[in-house]
Amino acid sequence: MNIPAPVRPLRVAIIGAGFGGLGMAYYLRRAGIEDFVILEKATDIGGTWRENTYPGAACDIPSHFYSFSFEPHYPWSNRYAPQPEILAYLRHCARKYDILRHVRFKAEVTDAVFDAARGLWRLMLADGSTVEAETVVSAVGQLHRPSIPDIPGRDRFQGRMFHSARWDHDYELDGKRVAVIGTGASAIQFVPAIAPRLRQLYVYQRSPGWIIPKFDHTFSRFERWLFDTFPILHDLDRLRIYCITEALAYAYEGHKWLEKLVTVFSKLQYYIQVRDPQLRRKLIPDYPIGCKRILLTRNWLPTLTRPNAELITDAVTEITASGVRSADGRLREVDAIIWGTGFTATQFLAPMRVVGRDGLELHKTWTRGAEAYLGMTVAGFPNFFMLYGPNTNLGSGSIIYMLECQQRYVVRMLQRRAAENLGPVEVTPEAQKAYVEEMQARSQKTTYVGGCRSWYITADGRNTNNWVGLMYEYRRRTAEPVMDHYRIWPLPVRPVATGA
Repeated sequence: MNIPAPVRPLRVAIIGAGFGGLGMAYYLRRAGIEDFVILEKATDIGGTWRENTYPGAACDIPSHFYSFSFEPHYPWSNRYAPQPEILAYLRHCARKYDILRHVRFKAEVTDAVFDAARGLWRLMLADGSTVEAETVVSAVGQLHRPSIPDIPGRDRFQGRMFHSARWDHDYELDGKRVAVIGTGASAIQFVPAIAPRLRQLYVYQRSPGWIIPKFDHTFSRFERWLFDTFPILHDLDRLRIYCITEALAYAYEGHKWLEKLVTVFSKLQYYIQVRDPQLRRKLIPDYPIGCKRILLTRNWLPTLTRPNAELITDAVTEITASGVRSADGRLREVDAIIWGTGFTATQFLAPMRVVGRDGLELHKTWTRGAEAYLGMTVAGFPNFFMLYGPNTNLGSGSIIYMLECQQRYVVRMLQRRAAENLGPVEVTPEAQKAYVEEMQARSQKTTYVGGCRSWYITADGRNTNNWVGLMYEYRRRTAEPVMDHYRIWPLPVRPVATGA
């Protein structure tokens, strides 16, 4: 009787096939590591760019910088790429670098449990199967779980209702009365795109956002020829964008003179595009610029001045069967409600359950908010890394730049362990504590804790999302693992897999 040999554990398991997971796969392959899998819950790659298909969806970082450094010369059609083109770019990278063969689709991870005796992670999937790996890299991101406020009567509404990240493309909006609740980065894109089609548009604003003009345009054939013929022009434009975003990040770090300059530049747009003083007062924020995510647009303010548009700043108190009631008591009847209320960005890795050494549950260690050393790893969780984790989001810059810093760091750690025959590595509580305290102390000097409510901070005011320095600093600090900040566990003794 032949007894099949047990399945050999993988060297690396990556969770998620967006920019984080695909970039991680590229750097693993470049380092000669092929023994890995990408576990993707959906049936396609793309992450947030697969999920968000609302009208007008596009990036607010110029295309030449919102791309991998190893694949920068893509023939983008626009200075700011629309969603379909970004998704096409990710598919292009996955094909070109032979990553798709490593992807396992319809593989949603529900639990990740560390087996200390074997030095392995055991991943449980929604379909009941399991995967074992020495190292786990979570690349699930932050902007994929819609946030919908629990407003009384929400379940009684008889019309159509959906979140921007779950856009109902089968619903015909032409001639409809629509309420949009929320005015964040998604709303400022889809509202101008749908407004001309509507009979009436009601926009419910909890608090206004600072706006900077988005100087977007379609590249001409001549520009496209220049970029294709002289790739250095593409690289120089990428460098130019990098420098501009770093300058803006510098303003957010408490450098008031530059912050005031950016504020004046932003205010000019309100005075140019909104002639009605009463409406303008409702739209100009009373908090420091950068406290919330700056909105890049030239279409948002003109849309709110349309005859068929109304901005409501009274709080939403109730949703009835036929419409939305605001704090002033007025009920506005609508055919559809669209939530532009963003994502549960401070709930990192949810709803996945992660259990580390000695039964320690990751989310229970984050009762005061998520935290991690370098935004990547947590004490008590050996060989577990996060991409786009706590304090690695950017108020200004390209998250892909940050992701690549993290991806290279993880690969260097794997190479270091292999070269020195090291067992599982776990950041020390002391190193993590020092890093987290530094992040919180530096946050107090930034505009991110400037008194507004945003997805950057928790309910008690802790900055758990944003990096508080320049991108260059993060790249420097993640250039090489500092092994003194890690505890090295003994190599586990594993049974040799044999067949009969």
